[in-house]
Amino acid sequence: MNPKMKELRQKAMALPLQPGVYIMKNRQGEIIYIGKAKKLKNRVSQYFGSQNNHTEKVRRMVDNVDDFEYIITDSEFECLILECSLIKQHTPKYNILLKDDKGYSYIRVTNEEWRRLSYVLQKADDGARYIGPYKSSYYVKSSVEEANKIFGLPTCSRRFPEDFGRFRPCLNFHIKQCCAPCTGRVKLKDYNERVESALAYLSGDNSETLRVLQDRMTAAAEALDFERAARYRDQIASMKKLRDKQKVVDINLDELDVIAVAREKNKGSATVFRFNDSRLYDTENFIIDDVDDEVDFRSQFLLRYYTLRSEIPAHIALDGEIEDRENTELWLSEKKGRRVYLNIPQRGTQKNLVDMCQKNAFEALGQLRGVTGKQLSVLDELKNLLGLDKLPEYIESYDISNLAGADNVAGMVVFENARPLKSAYRKFKIKSFSGQDDYGSMAEVLTRRLNEYKKAQEEGVETGFGRLPDLILLDGGKGQVGAVLPVVAASGLPIPVFGMVKDDHHRTRAIVSDTGEIAIRPNRAVFTFVTNIQDEVHRYSIGFNRQQRKRVLGSTLEEIDGIGKKRAKELMRFFRTIKKISTATVEELEQAPGMTHPAAVSVYNYFHEET
Repeated sequence: MNPKMKELRQKAMALPLQPGVYIMKNRQGEIIYIGKAKKLKNRVSQYFGSQNNHTEKVRRMVDNVDDFEYIITDSEFECLILECSLIKQHTPKYNILLKDDKGYSYIRVTNEEWRRLSYVLQKADDGARYIGPYKSSYYVKSSVEEANKIFGLPTCSRRFPEDFGRFRPCLNFHIKQCCAPCTGRVKLKDYNERVESALAYLSGDNSETLRVLQDRMTAAAEALDFERAARYRDQIASMKKLRDKQKVVDINLDELDVIAVAREKNKGSATVFRFNDSRLYDTENFIIDDVDDEVDFRSQFLLRYYTLRSEIPAHIALDGEIEDRENTELWLSEKKGRRVYLNIPQRGTQKNLVDMCQKNAFEALGQLRGVTGKQLSVLDELKNLLGLDKLPEYIESYDISNLAGADNVAGMVVFENARPLKSAYRKFKIKSFSGQDDYGSMAEVLTRRLNEYKKAQEEGVETGFGRLPDLILLDGGKGQVGAVLPVVAASGLPIPVFGMVKDDHHRTRAIVSDTGEIAIRPNRAVFTFVTNIQDEVHRYSIGFNRQQRKRVLGSTLEEIDGIGKKRAKELMRFFRTIKKISTATVEELEQAPGMTHPAAVSVYNYFHEET
């Protein structure tokens, strides 16, 4: 706790109810946080009141505050401009900061007889020719790769003419993406013509390059050089195909940026797609630490990103809400010199682009932890669908299995980061009663599981039962959920509980809470994920129930003279069921591994005593 908390609160309560910017400083006088507020008194005093509602990041920041200053402004818009300017100037520790480390990229043309094209991030004093600089490394990289493919230029490490005839052509030759000069059958003149065409293509005037290739194809055909004409034809076709492919969508906008964020625990990822003339020309991704709130993260990222960028598009598509949207639009418009529109698309082409951008944000976040973006994305969708406070990384699912009330058991399966964690699976035998009572069985199992958690905490164990689930899914409907909720409430542990219900065809239909059903079919990723969980827990509990029945049947066989555990096991493995054993002849019983004639007679007589 900050020893100056009371003093700071008194100072904050004396602030005016006017818009302004506040500047937090530590004991060394360093600026550690800069924020804006519509009403300074209300906003700043919140920091120095109860700490229970603050996130961990805010609590750490408040503990380090020794004093604060403030600047009153005439409007909320002036607040935003001043805040952006001060953050850029001072780069405080607790503000979201972005490094403007987007360097320049170049197209490199080697200085040798058989020239090569590649992209580099820095120029070197190596005698090569460098074309650029270009701001977008994504654009340079993709363009050079395209040019090499279209015009069949080698990208391997083979050296020419030293390696002529030493190797077989690689796969690129067979898929028509390389002319294979390594064979020694390509003339230097023809090769240089390909290089010049590639450089013309990279200059950006694709229509002119296509026209030149078209003229060359026509001239070659008229000269009856059909092989050369076919090569030009293939290059033209490749250029048109890639050009059409690059137009990801027809967005009908001259300029568009798409921004999406992803958050997992206190890590955040923001991805930006930049479009011009319906073509994706650049992508950027940023990983941010200490992210607590998604709306705040998205808002701050948007401001910081365009503080560092001079190119602002007329349209920006976002994946969710931001704070102070109206003033943010106004600030962007003033910075650009014309109107800028912020929108959150709900359908259509832009919505598809936002979804694609968000998947990339989750992918970048997942790579930090060895998890795929698809897995993080489905967990985020499930979190939003169920209204959870945090990402359900660790999910436990339960199912009850019995046969007409006999052999009453339960299975627990665990999914961590959307993948089965089989080492954490557990089996339960119902002990508190006999007969069929799925509600009572589910309540008993959860009671035992939560008691095991408390025991593990006392012993300092944090794995297995010592780890608390982020979400519990029961194979059943409202009744099962209603039976378990009092157990969880009595434990005092904040674990969300939902059920998984099936339709008349025994297929997953919806998720159910104590208040009603939540449809999941429209959300394909969540529907598939929940179906996998329900199928897995059902398989696991049914398998345990069958094991129990086999053990009981095996015990029955062991009652027969001359039949021990080993022979009983071999009989069950050979005949599969007790019914087949009971109807088998002595000769058939003798066929089972390990059986003798006296043992076969004993088994036969056991099941045919009356006869």
